[in-house]
Amino acid sequence: MTHSGAPSDNRPRKVTMYRNGSVYTAADPFASAMLVDGDTVAWVGSEQAATSIADSSMEVIDLRGALLAPGFVDSHMHLTETGIASDSLQLAGVRSARELLDAVALAARALGTTGAVLGHGWDDSLWHEKTLPAPEELDRAAGGLKVYLARVDAHSALASSSLASAAGLDGLDGYDGSAHVLRAAHTAARLVARQFPDTERRRYQELALREAAANGYVALAEMAAPHICSVDDLRMSASWNSASWNEGSAGVPGILPYWGELATSAEHAAAILEGLGVPVLGLAGDLNIDGSIGSRTAALSEDYADAPGHRGSLYVSVDDAARHIAACSALGIQAGFHVIGDAGLKTALDAFDLAASEVGEQRVRAAAHRLEHVEMADAGDFARLAKYSITVSAQPAFDAAWGGAGKLYEQRLGARSMAMNPFASYYSTGVPVCFGSDSPVTPLRPWSSVRACLEHSNPDQRISARAAFLGHTRAGWRAGKERNPLMGQLVPGAPASFAVWEVEELMVQVADGRVQSWSTDPRARTPLLPALDSGSDPACLQTVREGQEIFASETLRS
Repeated sequence: MTHSGAPSDNRPRKVTMYRNGSVYTAADPFASAMLVDGDTVAWVGSEQAATSIADSSMEVIDLRGALLAPGFVDSHMHLTETGIASDSLQLAGVRSARELLDAVALAARALGTTGAVLGHGWDDSLWHEKTLPAPEELDRAAGGLKVYLARVDAHSALASSSLASAAGLDGLDGYDGSAHVLRAAHTAARLVARQFPDTERRRYQELALREAAANGYVALAEMAAPHICSVDDLRMSASWNSASWNEGSAGVPGILPYWGELATSAEHAAAILEGLGVPVLGLAGDLNIDGSIGSRTAALSEDYADAPGHRGSLYVSVDDAARHIAACSALGIQAGFHVIGDAGLKTALDAFDLAASEVGEQRVRAAAHRLEHVEMADAGDFARLAKYSITVSAQPAFDAAWGGAGKLYEQRLGARSMAMNPFASYYSTGVPVCFGSDSPVTPLRPWSSVRACLEHSNPDQRISARAAFLGHTRAGWRAGKERNPLMGQLVPGAPASFAVWEVEELMVQVADGRVQSWSTDPRARTPLLPALDSGSDPACLQTVREGQEIFASETLRS
C-alpha cells in the first residue's frame, strides 16, 4: 500500500494507449507513446511501435503533440485553508487600507446579517500607504459582522473588534488592541474564524482538491497542526485517500498527511499518533519554530532592516525541539519544523545535534526528517543539513513573489535578502530538496514554481528546469518516505500517475551558460520539458492518479 492511499482492486480494469505526443521518461527520451494497463504503466516507446500494439479493446488518446509527464507532488500545502482562500474575499490586489475596507464593505453587504467576512492575501509591503486599518474601521465596514483577513503569508491577520471579543484576544501574546494580530492572538482568532460545520469544511477541501487536480497534481502533502486546524480537519483530509476510490467517484489527488504537534518523549509521540485516529507520515510540517518574514515573526540573528530592535519570534526552544526529534527518531517516524529565519534554523540544527547525542546519528538520519521553507541558510547550515539527511521542503514561488530589488525580502532584510532560498547551494552540497506551494500562500501552479527555480532573483541560486521538475515530482515522494521507488517516474511497472500538458515547445533549459553544451544536445538523451521563457504556463489537459482520471479538459478527447 502506498502512502497516498492506493486504490482498491475492485475497480474495473482499463487499458489506455496514449500516442502521437512526447512522454517524459527515463526509459526512452524520445518516447512518443505510453500504454497504461489498469493502475500501472505497461509500456513506453515509439509511435511506430504503438501502431502495432494498439487494438480495439483499448481507449486510444491522440496527444496531438502534447507532453505526458509524471504528476506533480505539492510537498507543503493546506487543504482547508486553500479552499477557504479560493472562496473568500481576494485581497491580493488591494493597495491601501481604504481599498481593503471598501472590499470588506462589499463582501459584508453580500453576506447580509449572518456569517463572517473571511479574506486572504493582503500584502502591506505593496501598499502605497503602509498604515493598517483600525478594528473599529473593520467593524463599521462589515456592519458588525466578524472579520478575519489573513495576510498573504498566513502568519498574521486583521481581526475586527467583534472577532477579537469572540476569540478572547485580550491578554494574549500578539494582541495590542490594534486590528493586526500575531502569534498566540492570531492562532486564537483563526480558530474561531474557522468554526463551521463539517459539510462546509468538506466543500472547502473539495474545492482545493479539484483545483489541484486541474493543475496536474497527483499528491498533496497536507501540513496540519493544532494552531491551524482541528484533528477533525486532519481526519477529513486523510479520508479523501479512501473516499476518492469509491465507485462512481471522480477521484482526487492523494493526501500525504502530517500533524505538527510537539512530543516530549517517544511515549508521548506514540500517544499523539494513536489519538489522531488516522495514520500520518510524521509529527512534522507546520510545527513552528518561528514565523514569517512578511509578518516579521521569522526569528533572525540580526534586526529586521525596517524594524530596528526587532528580531522576530522563537516559538520552540532547542531543548524542546531536541526532545521532539529524539522521540520521533526512536519511533522511526519523521519529525520536522517550520523554519524560515536564520536564528530559527540554528535552533533547529542545534536541536538535531542534541537529539543525535541522545539517540545516535544513524537513527536520526534513518528517520528522514524534514524542515519546511528554510529560507535563510549559510555554508555551515548546508553541512549540518546534509549530515543528518534532512530534507528541505522549499517554496520557489516565494522568491518569485518577494525576492529581488525593492521587494519584500529586501525591505525586511536589506542585503541579507540576496542569500535567501539558496536552491543551487542545497543541490551542490547534497541537501535533499523537494518543492511545494504552501497554498494558499502561493497558488497551485506547478510550472510557475518550476520557472521560479530557473529565474531565481539571485543568478547564483538558479537550477535547471530538469532539477526543478524532479524536485516537484519524484523528490516529493521521497520526502514522504514513499516505499515504491518507481513513484514519480513513467517507466514500465510504475504507478500510472501523470498529467498531460498542451505545450508550445519542448526543450532542455539550464540555469545559465556555465552548463556544458552537451546537456542541450539531443544526443545526450536528456528528456525535454516545456519552454518556460514565454511567461505562460502549459495548459493541463488531463491528470491521472494511479490509473484513475481525476481531471480532464474538454479538449482532451475532442
